[in-house]
Amino acid sequence: MFSKNSEKLESLIGIRTDFQGEFTVKGTLRVDGRIDGRVNADCVVLSETGFIKGEVIARKIIVGGKIEGILRAQEILEIKATGKILGEIFTNKICVTEGGEFNGKIEMKEKGNKVLNSESPAREG
Repeated sequence: MFSKNSEKLESLIGIRTDFQGEFTVKGTLRVDGRIDGRVNADCVVLSETGFIKGEVIARKIIVGGKIEGILRAQEILEIKATGKILGEIFTNKICVTEGGEFNGKIEMKEKGNKVLNSESPAREG
């Protein structure tokens, strides 16, 4: 799915680190601390202690901590059991582990940019 180079951990925001602004990383970024702003990376891994407020853009996003804002995962977004998201998700695929939380809007697209309808058709009975 990903090349070996994009799977390597390239950058780390430590548990006692607060960052504000725009953050761009080639490869994988692990966030144990706090980011207020915009994150752009190949892969973003948010640990249980991590918090992001703003926008996250990546091919793959793994959420174990808390995010408030907009997430744009070009391939897949994964919410772990400890993950909490408040905001908007734009992705092709999503995986939520039991216990993971999401409040907001999800827009999923198939190949060809067709929007998938997340609402069930009304049943007549």
